[in-house]
This record gives sequence, C-alpha cells and structure tokens, in this order.
Amino acid sequence: MSRESRIVDQMYLLGIEDVSTSRQAKNGTVVWQLPIKNKWNKGSFIEVASFTTGYVRNQNSGYSNYQLNKRCDSEPQYYKLSNGDFREYTTKSCVLIPKEIDRLEYLIAYCLKNYYIKHANFVAEGVYVSKWEHEYKLTEEVKRYDNAINGVDCRHYDRIKELESDVHNLENKLATIERIANDRNKWEKE
Repeated sequence: MSRESRIVDQMYLLGIEDVSTSRQAKNGTVVWQLPIKNKWNKGSFIEVASFTTGYVRNQNSGYSNYQLNKRCDSEPQYYKLSNGDFREYTTKSCVLIPKEIDRLEYLIAYCLKNYYIKHANFVAEGVYVSKWEHEYKLTEEVKRYDNAINGVDCRHYDRIKELESDVHNLENKLATIERIANDRNKWEKE
C-alpha cells in the first residue's frame, strides 16, 4: 500500500473531508474539515488547512487562525547598541513542511492528538456516550432480552444485536485510531 493511499484511508476512517473553495484550490491551499464541533463556535466544525508555503494552520475563525507547525529557535542574531556593544537574540520560527504528503501526515498526527483525543466529547452528532453509560444501557437491554425470551417482549432482540454490532465497530475504529496515533508518535519525535 502506497503512502498516499494509506493517508487517504486514514482520513476516510477519521471522517476528515476536503472543503476547499475553488479559489483556495487554485492557490494550492487545501482546507480539511474534521467531524468535531468547534467548542468556541458551536455551529461550525473544526477546520485545518495545508498551504503550499509549507505552513499548516487552524482555520476556525478569520481573526485568530494560528499555525500548527512545530516551532524552533532561529540562528543567533545581533544588533548594535548605541554604546558600540552588541546584543545577541534569537526568535522562534515555524518549521516549514515543504511536501504536501508530509503536511497531511503532520495534520493527521496533530488532529489525532489535539482534537480527536482531547475533544472526544465534541463529536459532531453529539452522541458521545461514556463507557460506563454504554455498559449500563447494554446491561438494561440484556435484561429486557431475557424477559423477551421468557415470553414477556421480543421486540428488543434486534436492538441488542444492533448494539453489539455498534460496540464491535467502535472497538475496531478505536483500535485503528490508536494504531494511527502510535504511528504518528514517531513523526513527533523526529
């Protein structure tokens, strides 16, 4: 499997969609929308963008978009004081990512860590259910099923099977996300 197809698969699994306008696409900018609501602007989804200049940015609001690139210290620079002495200073600058495929890998790693994991309660449909609550609901459905077997009510059997299938699917997705996050840890170490 090629690197590009792996990234496309990861973006599909994470529900990340390209929402670039025609003007952005013409300029080489790609805007990606995550299926996670923006906690500052409840009506919108989190968006990140990749620029041909090597920057990756958060696009959640027009006045406070910020760069997601890693930061590093610049080479020491000097300026001359009025008395003839020199002072040394350094600045922080962004580490640019020149290749689009590298920017996408970086964005996936960043989004996994900072949005999918930290903002788990902001899932788009608002159907996030904690593990304890899910287990409680499943236990209640099993009790209803037991009653149905004993002739009380049979309509919950299909719902239990559906819930079991949902649990299995969620466990698979979580395992995939954890594997992707672990793969991305090596990106952060570099």
